[in-house]
Amino acid sequence: MAARAFEVVESDETPAAPRRDASAAANLLMLSLKALSQRAVAALADLFTLLTVASAFWVWCSVLDPNTYQIVSHSIYGLFVLAANWIVRRN
Repeated sequence: MAARAFEVVESDETPAAPRRDASAAANLLMLSLKALSQRAVAALADLFTLLTVASAFWVWCSVLDPNTYQIVSHSIYGLFVLAANWIVRRN
């Protein structure tokens, strides 16, 4: 039997290929973080609406025997909350 010697085989892969994969992975990570942050901002806007409406509800429920002036002032506060939410939603 004839002994085979090892021979050097050149590879078609270039060293830039792993860098390209790492770059693609980094771009994908940045894209996913951007989408996640945009969803977080949208959730904060909804949280603002929830907190302002909850505060108006608490103001209305905190007074057990309201008089006319308290009803008017609570109504003005409710209108202020509606205006603030409208301004936030418009932008």
